[in-house]
Amino acid sequence: MAEKSFKYVIIGGGVSAGYAAREFAKQGVQPGELAIISKEAVAPYERPALSKAYLFPEGAARLPGFHVCVGSGGEKLLPEWYTEKGIELILNTEIVKADLASKSLTSAAGDTYKYKILIIATGSTVLKLTDFKVEGADAKNILYLREIDDADKLVEAIKAKKNGKAVVVGGGYIGLELSAVLKINNFDVKMVYPEPWCMPRLFTADIAAFYEGYYEKKGVGIIKGTVASGFTKNDNGEVKEVKLKDGRVLEADIVVVGVGARPLTNLFKGQVEEDKGGIKTDAFFKTSVPDVYAVGDVATFPMKMYGDIRRVEHVDHSRKSAEQAVKAIFASEQGKEIEAYDYLPYFYSRSFDLSWQFYGDNVGDAVIFGDHDPASAKAKFGSYWIKDGKVVGAFLEGGAPEENQAIAKVAKTQPAASSLDVLAKEGLGFASKI
Repeated sequence: MAEKSFKYVIIGGGVSAGYAAREFAKQGVQPGELAIISKEAVAPYERPALSKAYLFPEGAARLPGFHVCVGSGGEKLLPEWYTEKGIELILNTEIVKADLASKSLTSAAGDTYKYKILIIATGSTVLKLTDFKVEGADAKNILYLREIDDADKLVEAIKAKKNGKAVVVGGGYIGLELSAVLKINNFDVKMVYPEPWCMPRLFTADIAAFYEGYYEKKGVGIIKGTVASGFTKNDNGEVKEVKLKDGRVLEADIVVVGVGARPLTNLFKGQVEEDKGGIKTDAFFKTSVPDVYAVGDVATFPMKMYGDIRRVEHVDHSRKSAEQAVKAIFASEQGKEIEAYDYLPYFYSRSFDLSWQFYGDNVGDAVIFGDHDPASAKAKFGSYWIKDGKVVGAFLEGGAPEENQAIAKVAKTQPAASSLDVLAKEGLGFASKI
């Protein structure tokens, strides 16, 4: 079996890997020094496209259109870019063993990759209903979405079951975005989730009421407070019905499941310090093992703004943490210092003709402002979160770029707020004064 050696190795080929590669190139990495090892068949791409434009019935996004770093307005890194920079893209390669003590990685094919410095960018994997032994969860056309292969399966199912019935299990990011895109594809869509409202980790009841009302107006059926407890199949082994815990049965040609994800840290268990489900790092994404860094979904890092440690699953952090780690590697080699990572949490989503952004922390008391009537022709509203007399989080639906920048500034600077009533009245005006 082959053995290869590199100065730097990135394990994982997602968003973090692509942004790290760009930063390596900026920092002057030499040809032959860096390798990216990915189990996927394609160069790093902007994963958010998969739940949006990739699934559109017309004008759908396709590679090479959304390789990194176009998602943040940067250069598109095509496969030939890596070749030109002397960065080795090792695709279709799954690492099955990592020995951090001997600085070696072993692939499923038995090849060995040695490194001097490792960046762990393995990301997350979706939770599957088969993991929970749900009856019939192995039926065909019960689909998940994480990688481009998953998206291709979903595209094929949408074509094969044209104008059919879809059930979306889960009321979070994936559930909301895929319910919208399936409806755009002219499916009869029902969303099922156990919580009292959608996106409960971020949305307040008031915010969620708008999106649920809007989706229902678009023809998406919403079933809350229950879960999928089993599935029946037809003679071809394809999903036919979704059995709900409350006794209802829904017909389904396609089921799409979005019930969460878990970070891919198994390769490193017992070799590196962990916390909060991820690999513990400092503000430069160094782990407890010398010469090993962890970025993106797998990293549990110090949140300077809030004085705690967190793990963040979002593309914005995947990009920024990767860049920070590479800057830290080069600073360390050059005997220089860089600023500690100071991350402002940022989440966003787009579905139908809606678009929201959130910045900061959703703790304390929340107040809603603006037009949040789902029946409005062009609803525009937001929310602030107030803790200890300060505004710590801000959300805006339908904001212009400068308005989104204004709410980001509010979350970053945490201005004092006199009362919830005043904030409700001032709305966006409060943000524009900061």
